[in-house]
Amino acid sequence: MIRINTNYAKLQASYLFATVAKKVAAFREAHPEQEILRLGIGDVTRALPDSIVAAFRRGVEEMGNDRTFRGYGPDYGYEFLREAIAANDYLARGAKVEASEIFVSDGAKCDTGNFQEILSADARVAVPDPVYPVYVDSNVMAGRTGSFRDGRYEGLVYLDSTEANGFIPALPETPVDVVYLCFPNNPTGAVATREQLAAWVDWARRHRALILFDAAYEAFIRDERIPHSIYEIPGAREVAVEFRSFSKTAGFTGTRCAFTVVPRECVAADAAGRPVSLHDLWSRRQSTKLNGVSYPVQVAAAAVYSPEGKRQTRAIVDFYLENARLIRERLSGMGFACTGGDNSPYVWVKTGMESWKFFDLLLEEAGVVCTPGSGFGRCGEGYARFSAFGSRESTLKAMERIEALELAREVG
Repeated sequence: MIRINTNYAKLQASYLFATVAKKVAAFREAHPEQEILRLGIGDVTRALPDSIVAAFRRGVEEMGNDRTFRGYGPDYGYEFLREAIAANDYLARGAKVEASEIFVSDGAKCDTGNFQEILSADARVAVPDPVYPVYVDSNVMAGRTGSFRDGRYEGLVYLDSTEANGFIPALPETPVDVVYLCFPNNPTGAVATREQLAAWVDWARRHRALILFDAAYEAFIRDERIPHSIYEIPGAREVAVEFRSFSKTAGFTGTRCAFTVVPRECVAADAAGRPVSLHDLWSRRQSTKLNGVSYPVQVAAAAVYSPEGKRQTRAIVDFYLENARLIRERLSGMGFACTGGDNSPYVWVKTGMESWKFFDLLLEEAGVVCTPGSGFGRCGEGYARFSAFGSRESTLKAMERIEALELAREVG
């Protein structure tokens, strides 16, 4: 009988968001009359902007005509999209990124999980805690960890992100080869200053480590002092790979389009200690395992960078940011300590009780869904994540229901 990859047996029983979905489904079955207001998973709810839909249609129509039909596209994305990304997301901000260093894919979640495939099996990995679960689980699957004990995997280095440090983890005190960073952060909503990112880049250059930088929520940054890309920091091209997504920027959660930047200066070492280009390795990986993103989707993604596309997508992001402001303002008014919600679509809330107890209380007593902080790591216990991606009506209604529970007095 064929044997399985036993590293999968180390994984916890269920992916966080699958557990939330099961609990919500059970509640809905037991209470079919109850309206459920979802402020949990970070799925967008606003429709694609008109300019993007028009471009999408144009791409589909081209695929329906023999003269303009396209079969397999370029492995790394069409040049028109890669050039638009380089010009608008990087060069316009003074960050040197070339179109040839951009790899278009179907999701930042996929890329952050897959990138570790090109690294050695014995690479020492550091992750922040709380952490987006994919960073951890994909390395567990690859065999870089021991067993799960006391809320953490043996073999991983956890970087505590707490109220005391403003949810910005300190530099590792033990040697590591790879560190995952995410800013604006999922789940805490924290953002890193230019000085904080510069410290990370300097550390990585000194220790010859690699930073895997998840910037999927950069479109929510409104404070111009906050960098949108790690490549705004001098020296980052030598030590950092950046992941971005159109999901939250332009509503592509169901359309699927993202990209990863791997600068040519970014290198690792082979078994003999010789430098190897990570750009070349990722190129090889993608051309082997990915058939690319469909032409109509890439045409639609390129429309994000048109003048009308920029205006319309910014308006949608502003809408979600207003939801985040309302969530933070209302919960703060109830006495809860909150982080995020200004340059981020997430509000990280100190609950005053166990995370899953808080989740169950809101679901059962108010029909409101949040995400329990403990699902993001040991440092997330006692917190919950609220997402701003709902409608304005459901966001306000959810806050009213929570206020009616008078939780501030209960947890105060």
